[in-house]
Amino acid sequence: MRTRLLGLTAAVILAALGAMGPVAQAAVPAVDGPTCVAGHGTVEYDSSTGLWTCMGGKHDGEPITGN
Repeated sequence: MRTRLLGLTAAVILAALGAMGPVAQAAVPAVDGPTCVAGHGTVEYDSSTGLWTCMGGKHDGEPITGN
């Protein structure tokens, strides 16, 4: 019985965390490539996150959108 309760609890927690992931990503401000370059930054690939990021300039550290 304890094993089932522990498994159910873990499943509920993982489901809640999985649902929160896309919401957290949508909340991050993002710029497109031309806006990054216009703000005196460069578009670079960050292999640690797997995302394109604006480095330097006005939008330093912000993720790049596909627009």
